[in-house]
Amino acid sequence: MQITLLCTSPEHPVNAWLARWQAQHQRDHDIALCRDKGELPGGEVLFLVSCSQLIDAATRARYRHTLVLHASDLPHGRGWSPHIWALLEGAEAITLSLLDAEDGVDTGAIWAKRTFPVPAHALHDEIHRLLFDTELALMDEALTLIEAGAEPVPQPEHITPTYYRKRTPADSEIDPSLPLRDLFPAIRVMDPQRYPAFFRLHGHTYTIELKKVTHHDDD
Repeated sequence: MQITLLCTSPEHPVNAWLARWQAQHQRDHDIALCRDKGELPGGEVLFLVSCSQLIDAATRARYRHTLVLHASDLPHGRGWSPHIWALLEGAEAITLSLLDAEDGVDTGAIWAKRTFPVPAHALHDEIHRLLFDTELALMDEALTLIEAGAEPVPQPEHITPTYYRKRTPADSEIDPSLPLRDLFPAIRVMDPQRYPAFFRLHGHTYTIELKKVTHHDDD
């Protein structure tokens, strides 16, 4: 197959996983990694992974399948950064949906879903690892389903969709007057390199980075 991966951010941590998936499948498929929809070569499958661009119908028509990886149990959680919002709401597991790209954001038919638990102690890098590993597994499943001639299932109309707005830098601000136990659920999901948690105090702004420390008992 001629497969394209479109990830519009070179800094996104998922890129290491995409490079690994590309290397694993390059022997059997012709795989290109692109940063902009203007670079898309066309082919059988286009995967949109952490893609911030809207892919119009004319562009999608250059592929047999244009597939989106979206971290919510659709039709719940359409929109931006769904797994972050869900974890902030107290979710203990995240469902990842593989769906057709359509003009309506996150409205396409569903090919497959996978759910993975997120421990309450997991930090942003551990959450990324769980999410990206599941994304690669769904990409593998997508190729298997396509080769088998499977068809996706439309999203149920009897379920009212929910939507998340796009996160802004202001959403990473925390209240320093609150106990750390109360702040931890918010701080842990924030990427300290790209979207650090921060607070204002004494006329200055401070960022926070959490690191998990493992203690080893002396022999």
